[in-house]
Amino acid sequence: MPQILTADEAGACYGVERALAMVEKAVADAEGPVHTLGPLIHNPRVVADLEGAGVTVVETPAEATGETLLLRTHGVTPEVEREAREVCRRVLDATCPFVKKVHVAAERLSREGYQVVVVGEAGHPEVEATVAHATGALVVDSAADARALGLHGKVGVVVQTTQSHARLVEVVDELLAHADEVRVFDTICEATSGHQRACDELARKADVMVVIGGRNSANTTRLAEIASASCPSTHHVECAEELDPTWFLGAQVIGITAGASTPASQIAAVRSTITRIVDGD
Repeated sequence: MPQILTADEAGACYGVERALAMVEKAVADAEGPVHTLGPLIHNPRVVADLEGAGVTVVETPAEATGETLLLRTHGVTPEVEREAREVCRRVLDATCPFVKKVHVAAERLSREGYQVVVVGEAGHPEVEATVAHATGALVVDSAADARALGLHGKVGVVVQTTQSHARLVEVVDELLAHADEVRVFDTICEATSGHQRACDELARKADVMVVIGGRNSANTTRLAEIASASCPSTHHVECAEELDPTWFLGAQVIGITAGASTPASQIAAVRSTITRIVDGD
């Protein structure tokens, strides 16, 4: 019988649990409709469950005029937050506290005259919000991106909370080769680092890895990349229904991990289904 092991650190982080508690309370307290500005978290199943509870996703504050609006965990631009507070009856800020720290660091570097560089994925909502907190901030995703900028003078670096330390190091090394000064705020979330470390450790001894979380989740996608590096038989799923019994044929060690937007209930459902599969039920 194969071993089924769950990574020592996996699943919903503090910021996600905080946001889910906030929306649950908002629904209980609200005298009218409740909305989230964009998906509250990058987990389609959770977003669908929230919609079933009456929480709808809107793309602009104007769509929630006069009603209750939660700002997504990834944060929003200062301009969008101002608009929300002007038109909505009630605004709840579910931005992850660790993301808030990135905003503060970006603002500080910009104020002190640094050219701000954000290490992250261009277009990701967290990165877009961070860029808006620093005048003229630039986004890079690799050492090649950093090299192409040709930056000199004073450069300040902040990092998308779900990035890897390896990516940060390669970008900073490149910037150090050209800039007069590089000041770095390592804003990678501790939960992200812990998830990645535990994922790598488990993948090194697993025959099959299952990574649970939204396909639109940056941190879950990164976990799948990390697992694949050591365990080629790695599968990224959003729910237990996506599991394929053929994945586990001949496996002696099956590893499970999950992104920071994945509730414990989803991890339990996947583990239970894998158990039934390998037991032949």
